[in-house]
Amino acid sequence: MNPLALTSFTATSAIGCGLEATRASLRAQRSGLAPCRFETVSLDTCVGEVPGVDRSGLPREFAEFECRNNRLAWLALAQDGFTAQVAASAARYGASRVGVFLGTSTSGILETELAYRRRDPQTGALPEGFSYHGAHNTFSLAAFVQRALRLAGPAVVISCACSSSAKVFASAARAIEAGLIDAAVVGGVDSLCLTTLYGFHALQLVSRTPCRPFDAARDGISIGEAAAFALLERAEGTTNAGSVRLVGTGESSDAYHMSAPPPDGRGARAAMLQALAAARLEPPDIGYINFHGTGTPSNDAAEGAAVASVLGAEVPGSSTKGATGHTLGAAGALEAVICALALEGEFMPAGVNTKQVDPALPVTYLRENRRARLTRVMSNSFGFGGSNCCLILARVG
Repeated sequence: MNPLALTSFTATSAIGCGLEATRASLRAQRSGLAPCRFETVSLDTCVGEVPGVDRSGLPREFAEFECRNNRLAWLALAQDGFTAQVAASAARYGASRVGVFLGTSTSGILETELAYRRRDPQTGALPEGFSYHGAHNTFSLAAFVQRALRLAGPAVVISCACSSSAKVFASAARAIEAGLIDAAVVGGVDSLCLTTLYGFHALQLVSRTPCRPFDAARDGISIGEAAAFALLERAEGTTNAGSVRLVGTGESSDAYHMSAPPPDGRGARAAMLQALAAARLEPPDIGYINFHGTGTPSNDAAEGAAVASVLGAEVPGSSTKGATGHTLGAAGALEAVICALALEGEFMPAGVNTKQVDPALPVTYLRENRRARLTRVMSNSFGFGGSNCCLILARVG
């Protein structure tokens, strides 16, 4: 594929609002996971909640989109000068030539959950004023972001569980390559809700303690929430030393099981090999890998096998979900931004909370930050149903 420049990016999660706070937390190896106090949830688990999401609603002009998910998106869009960068891009190309490609898993489903509590006791009707179209509807996120950024190009939402906001990078790259658009806002937003917390608990996938990816005693995920965005443009003319590019994407589908990966990691392996081929790279060219690393026994084992078969056991890597929690549909974009920060800041972030790396997993897992002048990094995202995506980012100069 032709490289694309990440001319601007931002992230908001449990470890910080914006790049400066996120970078500081990563360098301090600080986790944002804490005992769950969200809504009426009574589960004994830890979550990565973003503070301040509910302090104020959306501006009146966006009232039809009012929901926690879009409030989180609005909070993130206000960070790091991202909105101004998108406006400059729209001025260069035209608002209709900038696309919006976003991932989410639950969108604003919390609004439906809250509305259900207030349904009419006689008829069961949901309360007046509840807007499925503006809140719960999966496309609500893209419709809101497109309007908030005053864009008029193609707008797409991908919802394929935990690889959703990684796959948007690949979809946007194809649209730019095809000449449909000149630039794209990509990213993902997922917010805490009752369905997610109780649903993963019902699947016996939730850990009581902060999750421990790749640990010998790992026992499940910690759910988090996040919003992350990047502006993708053609790389011509963006040769500033230290700038970050998307150079490879790979996608695959396991078709193995609804919620478990194949033990040999064949789908993950296919996505990684495809990304390497797209980037015209060989396995030794990858200096760091951000593992999908959910902290469940089967996921980490399958990924470890896949990574070892493609990159070997020596490439250093970590899962940042011990810090942010598993942000589900936002995880791919959040971790792509973290990889961009690693490239810019010349460091490999540690996998916090992991105490003893499982010796059965053939990987080099970082439990402490490591300084390194990285040039190319890989980020894995795998979702329920076997939806896999691998991204490769590179540093110029």
